[in-house]
Amino acid sequence: MKQNLNPESEWFGTRHVKAEEKASLVRDVFDSVADSYDVMNDAMSMGIHRLWKDRLIRMIRPRGGLNYLDVAGGTGDIAFRIRKAAGPDAQIAICDINPEMLRVGRNRAANKGWLNDFEWVTGDAEKLPVPDNSVDVYTIAFGLRNVTRIDNALADAYRVLKPGGRFFCLEFSRVEDPGLRAVYDRYSELFIPRMGQLIARDRDSYQYLIESIRKFPNQRDLARRMGIVGFRGVRFSNLSFGIAAIHQGYKA
Repeated sequence: MKQNLNPESEWFGTRHVKAEEKASLVRDVFDSVADSYDVMNDAMSMGIHRLWKDRLIRMIRPRGGLNYLDVAGGTGDIAFRIRKAAGPDAQIAICDINPEMLRVGRNRAANKGWLNDFEWVTGDAEKLPVPDNSVDVYTIAFGLRNVTRIDNALADAYRVLKPGGRFFCLEFSRVEDPGLRAVYDRYSELFIPRMGQLIARDRDSYQYLIESIRKFPNQRDLARRMGIVGFRGVRFSNLSFGIAAIHQGYKA
């Protein structure tokens, strides 16, 4: 049976669009929210996203001498944690399709005194401007659901990793308990767009972000799709009852 690749490519939240339109629509969202992105993350998760990111770093166990690529990481949250844990000998590139997000990240790095600690790359997760077999650790946090063609992005992650290189994805996922899921869904629908209006002056962008979570594959489906592109040792860890999850695998 033919594999149905990239089923999310024609959905912008709950709105049906052409695949070639989706990237520009997503780019517009992040142009709008770039300056308030980190504040909104704190508001939406009540700060818990920081604990999730710290958990991700503990799972990665960063060390010097390795080549790290953080995709869709424009504001630097994951890369900065890797830098702090791995030290100055780590090679860390931050890649984002959105120049506004990279601008915010560069300013944050400068404020920390890290003027030359990162390579800043404007690029698409589906076709990264990165050589084959060149990356030891690939990370993507809260970015994969915004990619137009998720399976293409997974395949390109596999391409750029060295043999033995590790892939980590932190993303909103599916609450597995039906009762808790109903409560979480109701909270998301009622409050997060309102927070977007209050904090970022942009209700529509945060309405899209909630809808994009609903369209994202659940834990087992994403793990299956990672396996299809070649990843070995695929597994996931639920965070906060499945509100988010960390998926990992390695390139054989």
